Parts: sequence; C-alpha cells; structure tokens
Amino acid sequence: MTDQTLNPEGWPRPSGYANGVVATGRLVVLAGQIGWNPATLQFESDDIVSQTRQALLNVRTLLTEAGATPEDVLRMTWYITNREEYVSARREIGEAYREVIGAIYPAMSVIVISGLVEPRAKVEIEATAVVSGDSE
Repeated sequence: MTDQTLNPEGWPRPSGYANGVVATGRLVVLAGQIGWNPATLQFESDDIVSQTRQALLNVRTLLTEAGATPEDVLRMTWYITNREEYVSARREIGEAYREVIGAIYPAMSVIVISGLVEPRAKVEIEATAVVSGDSE
C-alpha cells in the first residue's frame, strides 16, 4: 500500500505514473513478464497491445499469488522493443492497463531495448509491490 507519492512543490503532476513512492510493508518483487500464455509458453499474438495486456495479466496473477493487489504496486519497469510501435499504440495500451491493473499509477519507466530473449516478445514488465502490515 502506498504511504506517499512523491511530487515536489513546483513539479507538475505526471500523467500515467508517479515520480516516486514511499511505502512500508512486505516486499513483493516480480520478475519480468512477457506477453505470452504462461501455461503454454506460447504467444497468442504478435500485436504489442495484446502482448501488453497478457504481460499485465501475468503480473496481476503473480500479485494475487503473493497476496498482493495492483494497488500495492510501487514500481513498474517496461522494456519495449519498438518505440514507434509503442507510441502509436499508447491509447490502446493505456486502455489495456486500466482494464487489467486499474487507475493505479506507480513509479514507472519505459525502456527501449534492441530485443528480448524470446524473439517474438515485444514487451516485458517487471514490478515491485509492498503489502502493508494491515493486509497480512
């Protein structure tokens, strides 16, 4: 659970993410999740929006397994393989994010990389959550 978001006086509030977050509780760290079906290890789409939705579903499933919720996420790092494809699909990616995660905007970074280990992967998302002592 977020104790405080960091937005220094004079800084405009960022859109779609937080500058920083302070929290207290049990730490949950999730490895990067790609947009494939984790049960079959197969991609069901080569579309960046579909892969992002699946990666976010994988993140949400792992949070549940850890006794956490999307509201407990403090940090997400997104690795994408094509900046132009990501930027052109930002509206749809945002819709998928809100559908799967909700209107929760932790500290986030998006990093463009030359490729991921799985050749068809277009996005990988890792997350850090803190579950407050109240929900344990």
